Amino acid sequence: MRIPAHSVCTAIRDDIVAGVHERGSRLTEELLARRYGVSRVPVREALRTLEAEGFVVTRRHAGACVAEPTEQEAADLLEMRMLLEPLGAARAAQRRSEAHLKVLRGLVRLGQERARRGTGDELRSLGGWFHETLVQACGSQALTATLTQLRHKIAWMYAVEPSADPVRSWAEHGALADAVARGDAERARAVAALHAERSTAAHRLRSFGGERPEPVRSSQHPVNTWSLRN
Repeated sequence: MRIPAHSVCTAIRDDIVAGVHERGSRLTEELLARRYGVSRVPVREALRTLEAEGFVVTRRHAGACVAEPTEQEAADLLEMRMLLEPLGAARAAQRRSEAHLKVLRGLVRLGQERARRGTGDELRSLGGWFHETLVQACGSQALTATLTQLRHKIAWMYAVEPSADPVRSWAEHGALADAVARGDAERARAVAALHAERSTAAHRLRSFGGERPEPVRSSQHPVNTWSLRN
């Protein structure tokens, strides 16, 4: 498979998240260069970036390897997301463009339609697109980069069960889009915090040794949220 040199980092990261490169496995520059159809230079640069992001570690006598995060490290990521996503939503309410708002509203209409009809196959990708757009709308490169990296790492470490009540979930997406459209930063923050707290319960640590995935324990630091009726 040949890809552009500047996309090597994304390709390796996507393959790590998908489990193509297993946890703890070696990442040899020569083999990666052959796999992605590039020279070793962009592979070397990609591995440095992925090490900074926490997907790769360098081990003595082994070189670059896929990281093996602990359960505590995985739990910390969900807690970080619960703190940062509400901030991102508040900033989006203050800084979003009309283009961002158009995409958010379109995704809400489509998601709510699919949820009512019970056709849930597309709901996960639509939800991911919604949250990616919201992150892009926050107007902060640092916050966007951090939240994007968090979403990649959470997808790597956790499997997410389908929502038991997709209609309610997409009602929350709609309430969030409405708050962003009105420029109501505090409302957007509160709705995003509630949505993140509820969605955390659907996350299960991925099993890499044949064991059953573990449910995520509730945070010991509950998030103070407003009711969606406020």
